[in-house]
Amino acid sequence: MKNKQNNELAVCGFATVKKLEKNHPEKITRLYFTEDRAPSFGGLCKALAKRHGIYNMKPAEDLEKLSGTVHHQGVVAMIQAPEIQQLDSDITDSWIENGENALLLDRIGNANNFGAIVRSAAFFGIKNIIIPLDEAQSSITTSSYRVAEGGMEYVNIYSVRSTARLLEALKNKMVRVGTCLDAKKSVNALKEIKDKAKKPVLIILGNEENGISDIVKRNCDELVIIPWAGMNKGQSESLVDSLNVAQASSIIFYELMKD
Repeated sequence: MKNKQNNELAVCGFATVKKLEKNHPEKITRLYFTEDRAPSFGGLCKALAKRHGIYNMKPAEDLEKLSGTVHHQGVVAMIQAPEIQQLDSDITDSWIENGENALLLDRIGNANNFGAIVRSAAFFGIKNIIIPLDEAQSSITTSSYRVAEGGMEYVNIYSVRSTARLLEALKNKMVRVGTCLDAKKSVNALKEIKDKAKKPVLIILGNEENGISDIVKRNCDELVIIPWAGMNKGQSESLVDSLNVAQASSIIFYELMKD
């Protein structure tokens, strides 16, 4: 939940706020917690007091109002609303030079899915995430921050105006790998794709309703699919339409990063 007047974002969830305290305590301008959570944040309260920050004990109902969710887990930290840096060629050139993989999200609209993808990306060491400047794409919100369980502290999120232009610009520089249900290659081919190309990989994930867009698909070097049970035995379709995109991302990241 954003406080537009103060340009703040509410960060909630016990593990999320503790990770924020550990990695970037300076981001926290105000801290509110329930009585039972008070012993866990003594050190942070002292640090806030030294720089004249605000901290207060509040009832759970007040935390719900501050965060806009019942899932605050007894603590809410207010930070300046993050500004997402626009991606440019200097940044992508540094990825290529350093062999860093990246992730492009093609209109992932659900904040919880976005947060879960960030968490998985952080777990597997994929720190570069690109999102389009599109109303259909979720961004950094209270919900996505909470679901990421501290993952937001370990990734860099960039924005682009046109995913198609980005993919064109990265042609022959990164291996552009899209995920879709009509792909012929299994996701376990990712290691072979990466090793053969000797270039960093850009993974593109689409939304659950429509997958990656046609223009994105046309600008991919490879398309991969997560095989369902029975697929290799000729079963024409899975029992359900597809995996949740956040679940799918974990499988894809594992296949990409395994030795």
